[in-house]
Amino acid sequence: MDFKQVASFVKIEHTLFSLPFVLIGYFIALVQFNIPPSIDLLWILLAAVGARGLAMALNRIIDKDIDAENPRTAGRHLASGSMTMNTAWTLCAVFLVMLLFGAWQLNEVALMMSWLPVLVFIIYPYMKRYTWLCHIWLGLCLGLAPAGAWVAVAADVHGWAAITGMHDGFSELMWYPTIFFISLGVMFWIAAFDINYARMDVESDKENGIHSFPAQFGEIATTRTSIQMTLLWFACFAISNPMDEAWFLMAAGTMAILNIIVILRHQKLADFQTTLFRISMLTGWVLLAAVLAMDPTPGTFD
Repeated sequence: MDFKQVASFVKIEHTLFSLPFVLIGYFIALVQFNIPPSIDLLWILLAAVGARGLAMALNRIIDKDIDAENPRTAGRHLASGSMTMNTAWTLCAVFLVMLLFGAWQLNEVALMMSWLPVLVFIIYPYMKRYTWLCHIWLGLCLGLAPAGAWVAVAADVHGWAAITGMHDGFSELMWYPTIFFISLGVMFWIAAFDINYARMDVESDKENGIHSFPAQFGEIATTRTSIQMTLLWFACFAISNPMDEAWFLMAAGTMAILNIIVILRHQKLADFQTTLFRISMLTGWVLLAAVLAMDPTPGTFD
């Protein structure tokens, strides 16, 4: 087993979806609490990579038989037998250690809350067997990325009060509205992408009892719903705008329009899935650039 095989197994290129929002959560926390960058970013990235790898490895293990029945996924490592289950479980252990070690290096809150993403990751592969809400659940998995990075920094300053809001007898939800609506926006953004991604497997999903949105509701509903979700994630990012700056609003609006155009032209594009992947992936990086362009003046979150 070499790095190339591991990277292919966990689809390392999909990290480009979550990474910008990890950084968005981190940088927003720096500004919100007026603290300088530190080595915490290294531990946040280690935990994020571990979480991402663990999520994909668990998904591959749990979906092994389903993948084998789908012509598009039959060549995947476990379904084809090119990787053993023992190796896959070993990778799960390695990624879990990365997640826990990174969280441990951050603070008690980050370590004690590390069970949450693991539980969410385990539940996700089973959702598609019962409900089309699996697309929303996948969005939740990635929506934890900015929230987790924010908590990692916020808990250094406020401990458990960063989550509970209780501090010195006062109640204040520090994560609302900014991080709450950014995480909610990520959830709808990924869900919109994923229901379009599922267009590739409609026939296989119907034959194997997989409850994807396209398989259950059809092409027209998939297009309409993914556009509605795109409008929802734009609204969430617009509401979350912590410093009321045009850069972030313009970036979110521009990327929402581009995503909608690609979705509407899905039947006319030569390679719709590749185009949608690139536009969706670019969305996070454009929003990150907008966050970095914001005024970092302390107190702008008040």
